[in-house]
Amino acid sequence: MTDAKDERRPAGELEAGVLAVLWAADSPRTPGEVQQSLAADLARTTVTTILTRLHEKGVVGRRRQGRGYAYYPVQDAHGLTARRMHTELDRDTDRETVLARFVAQLSPDDERILRDLLEPDER
Repeated sequence: MTDAKDERRPAGELEAGVLAVLWAADSPRTPGEVQQSLAADLARTTVTTILTRLHEKGVVGRRRQGRGYAYYPVQDAHGLTARRMHTELDRDTDRETVLARFVAQLSPDDERILRDLLEPDER
């Protein structure tokens, strides 16, 4: 017999799929529209729950459409990644050490990009 936990998707996979649908859309989407666009076989209520959680996190916005809501991304994928990096940085009280260790682990190419971003006049 298979354990139900073994069949669950990794954390964030459903949210990532929903966000991908919203990023690809040219206008806000209802939970039913998002459900139809997903490759996964999910109930509309599951999609609604995911969208509600993303809204509570501030990742998506929503507007009234009929008796429900239509959802849209607040940021693009790059903006969301940057937001997550800030969230992780804010979790630690020693920002200097966190940043120092982050920079120490950068590849030479990423280090060059960061230097160019921080010192634009020296290019």
